[in-house]
Amino acid sequence: MKTISTTAAPAAIGPYSQAVEANGFVFASGQLPINPLTGQFPEGGVKEQTRQSLLNAQAILREAGLELKNVVKTTVFLASMDDFAAMNEVYSSFFSEPFPARSAVAVKTLPKGALVEIECIAARP
Repeated sequence: MKTISTTAAPAAIGPYSQAVEANGFVFASGQLPINPLTGQFPEGGVKEQTRQSLLNAQAILREAGLELKNVVKTTVFLASMDDFAAMNEVYSSFFSEPFPARSAVAVKTLPKGALVEIECIAARP
């Protein structure tokens, strides 16, 4: 097992790694929409937060030598399912066919009051 860490994404804020690689898979922890340069959420709503969460995931994968096209599974956590369409609009601009498998669920609350958190699993080619 190998841990993956980059300053191009927010540091882990607890006892976990940004990502772990095992058996040719990279498991990226859920990415809050924190701008790693400012430590803040982007201004706006779920679209801007979705974009930042995916940029954070992308930075972690790049550190592992992978890209979003290597993602085989994502999980999207939303503070409100009312934001699904807006999240999906931005999400679809980051991925192309063949799309990764995905789960999207509404949760009661997310850390720091985020509107979205996204985790992913990528596979080495």
